[in-house]
Amino acid sequence: MSDDGRGARDDAKVAARLAGTTPVRELGPLFAELPEDLRAPGVEMRACLLGELALIGARAGRERMDTYAGRLRDLGHPLARLPETRLDVEHRFGVRVRGLGSVKTLRQLLSRFPELSRSDAGAAAGRGAVGVDDDARARAVARPFTAGGWARTPEVRFFALPAPLDPGGFGMSFLERLPLACLQGGGNAVACATTPDDVLNELFSAACYGGVGGQGQGGAYARLFAWESLYALMGLPADVPFLDAVRTTPDHRWVRFLASTPWFHHDTADVGFAVLDPSRTRVAVLAATDTDVTAPDGSARL
Repeated sequence: MSDDGRGARDDAKVAARLAGTTPVRELGPLFAELPEDLRAPGVEMRACLLGELALIGARAGRERMDTYAGRLRDLGHPLARLPETRLDVEHRFGVRVRGLGSVKTLRQLLSRFPELSRSDAGAAAGRGAVGVDDDARARAVARPFTAGGWARTPEVRFFALPAPLDPGGFGMSFLERLPLACLQGGGNAVACATTPDDVLNELFSAACYGGVGGQGQGGAYARLFAWESLYALMGLPADVPFLDAVRTTPDHRWVRFLASTPWFHHDTADVGFAVLDPSRTRVAVLAATDTDVTAPDGSARL
């Protein structure tokens, strides 16, 4: 799906509506005729529908759908490489708990996640970190937010360390020594330990529901963009199987952070994540923020 593909978003909306309102037994006939070309009418909608059904656990074991999905894989459709059932790490996708909305303040962050202690070793390691440019990887990390139309372009940065960082030093003492725009300008900052399912869910939600002034991408593409972003955060090649990627997540260290700086809007949604790789020498950072405050010309007031 292209970011400006209105027709593709319409297909995604139709697919989400069908998956949510039509008994799955009545959807089987839609997949009776196998496509010869991804550009053929109806193919994109069916690909999205298979993705939506996978998310609600309604697709597995249905022969027509499995055969159609296999043809999409043969034709190279990007959605066809996703697992046919929801993985355990995806258990929070689409689940909204009353009273637990976006984390927008340091107090909310501290009420949900354990704070990480500050460390002199972390501060020293942060001062020695060297930025690494990788535009393609950065675009993949940011895709859930750019596709969803969040107000500010996400900040995505990668760093290399001259020596392995003890995981105990991976916190705000380390992060605030990095040249991150989101942490500049004064104000308090907090870093907390988090888990890969929290990160993956935020990536999915950003793309699925969209920013205040953006467009939701639907569940199928939101799932794809979330996984592509997580792979990029971990520095994994795209051909690593999903279950293998999940197995590697405990070897990484996952941090969620927030700061009362001018970069964050502190309005509708604020996200900050940092990931330390298993070698303890590579770090990826993602920060994103959204707002419904607009300037007189209708653009986001930054």
